[in-house]
Amino acid sequence: MAQKETIGFIGLGIMGKPMALNLVKAGFSVVVNNRTPEVMDELVKAGAKSAHSAKEVAEQSDIIITMLPDSPQVEEVALGEGGVIEGIKKGALFIDMSSISPNTSRKVQKELSAKGADALDAPVSGGQVGAEAASLSIMVGGSEESFNRAKPVFEAVGKNIVYIGGPGAGQVTKIANQIVVGLTIQAISEALTLAKKSGVDVGKVREALLGGFAQSRILDLHGQRILDGNFKPGFRINLHRKDLRLALETGREAGVPLFATGVAANIMDAMIAQGDGDLDHSGMAKFYAEMSGIE
Repeated sequence: MAQKETIGFIGLGIMGKPMALNLVKAGFSVVVNNRTPEVMDELVKAGAKSAHSAKEVAEQSDIIITMLPDSPQVEEVALGEGGVIEGIKKGALFIDMSSISPNTSRKVQKELSAKGADALDAPVSGGQVGAEAASLSIMVGGSEESFNRAKPVFEAVGKNIVYIGGPGAGQVTKIANQIVVGLTIQAISEALTLAKKSGVDVGKVREALLGGFAQSRILDLHGQRILDGNFKPGFRINLHRKDLRLALETGREAGVPLFATGVAANIMDAMIAQGDGDLDHSGMAKFYAEMSGIE
């Protein structure tokens, strides 16, 4: 049996930490790095090694994974001073699993290929729950050869793993995902707020909709969150707003009008201005309730 490749993991936030832990549990040798060093302690206790920089991670790893907030952070970690590009070995593979601009993914892939390495963009969907349960959906862009190489790694952290196409294709798919999720939450928030303001039993409305064409996993899970008023973050408004910014930028570049996406982004902007940016994205219902005068 072939020896498993050593995995470097950079970015141990709400998603990255459970993903890295699942790689350790799957039997991979894992080297971790995080901007806040103390977060690495739990991984080290689980069996991972720690590194002081992205460069040091790359020097010790066959496959390097990043899970970071946005495009600037990925570009800095991958291509900046003390970054992955300074330590990456010829034949190594860089996998960015953050949600970032497709253009940044293509830039990283191009610059790392000049060092004899390859890169995949592999953003995920499923939130903190999916990261902890190793059940993430993974959308992959890059070469098919590198995708096949990375598949055992993906299988340790996810379930629905789809190769989409060339560099940037995974990020375009994630953008499409976030449009659908954001607009569905907005629609459910509007519908349930209208029902409540009209004096109708919102729980029964949700139950009826779940049995018809409006049924969706979002109506099931986030609809229940809305009924419970539980907006503890699984995926924060701040992060979803970032993803919609990427969607609007990509739409502008491609010449595609994204009217409804713009409305959802404006609602999230208003929530952030009110101090609600750290709520779960299902908290859009809170905004609608407040605007409608519902306690």
